[in-house]
Amino acid sequence: MAQTAIPFYFFRGGTSRGPYFRREDLPEDRATLARVLVAAVGSGHQLNIDGIGGGAAVTTKVAMLSRSDSADCDIDYFFAQVSVADGLVDFKPTCGNILSGVGPAALEMGLIPVQGAQTRVRIRSVNTGAKVEAVVRTSGGQVDYAGEAAIDGVPGTAAPIYLNFMDVVGSVTGALLPTGNLRDEIDGIAVTCMDVAMPICIARAADFGLTGFETVEELDANRAFYARMEPIRQEAGQRMGLGDVSKSVTPKFALLAPPRAGGTITARYFMPWNCHPSMAVTGAQCLASCVLTPGTVAEGLFDPPQGAPALVLIEHPGGVIDVTVEYEMGPDGFALKSAGLLRTARLLARGEVMVPGAVWGGHVRPMSPIR
Repeated sequence: MAQTAIPFYFFRGGTSRGPYFRREDLPEDRATLARVLVAAVGSGHQLNIDGIGGGAAVTTKVAMLSRSDSADCDIDYFFAQVSVADGLVDFKPTCGNILSGVGPAALEMGLIPVQGAQTRVRIRSVNTGAKVEAVVRTSGGQVDYAGEAAIDGVPGTAAPIYLNFMDVVGSVTGALLPTGNLRDEIDGIAVTCMDVAMPICIARAADFGLTGFETVEELDANRAFYARMEPIRQEAGQRMGLGDVSKSVTPKFALLAPPRAGGTITARYFMPWNCHPSMAVTGAQCLASCVLTPGTVAEGLFDPPQGAPALVLIEHPGGVIDVTVEYEMGPDGFALKSAGLLRTARLLARGEVMVPGAVWGGHVRPMSPIR
């Protein structure tokens, strides 16, 4: 049986990487869609040897784009996290790093027109309903990728992409604190279960006998830590109303420690079965909100930023990520208005990815001519 050719654009978005598709070029039903993405990425082998994945959770991510039918948005962004080795696809979460490439990808695909020296792209996350405005540098009628912006975890510099996240509180669970508590105790560990852009179970590194400054390699080699952490994460998922999360990447897990390089706080972010090499954009927003909310497990680990908007600098294994948080402290506590971050993205390749006809024999439109 012949293989099925599917047009795609291959982007680095922030500190992640993966294929970006037009949603219309993929099967509608989720079961078939999952099989297609598994085949395209090559999930089922630790090196993704039979697909275009990169053998790590940050390189097996997929973005699917379409014109939005929402009056206040331009693009609908549907995200999928494909597992590296297990042949699984999770459609529950979103990804802020991959979102960094959505504006440029939508322009490259011709889903929206270039507006001038800068193009504002209003994006709706299909997975969570969150709305994000991306400001993309454009010149000469096309995306400009060269620039002076640097982000830790990516070599060199590129054109800046400004992201302003709105409506991200309770993105999945509907509440800032899904358990109703600033702190919960699970298996003797104090945690804060918070949902801002991404539900996360947050704890102190010291409570696991860790410093919080361990490298990614040291943490991933510490299987005793994962054996202790995973039951806590699963119980947190139940308490957050997410049900059985044993096969879901949501909620994520994070450890906090005092800063040591001039930042606000140190964090290690888990995806959740390995440590992120830097920091997720969605995770950074949630951790920044945890820092700014009195009474959470973050309290006492840092000198709190003063005033609003607040600049929260999160130290991570690859460097530092900064989050500008616009918020209020009202009678009900912390109230997030918006969170802004600077990211970069780059188009790496474009063409057609082949999936076996036995996986999907659908017919898709031919690749648009390369401009």
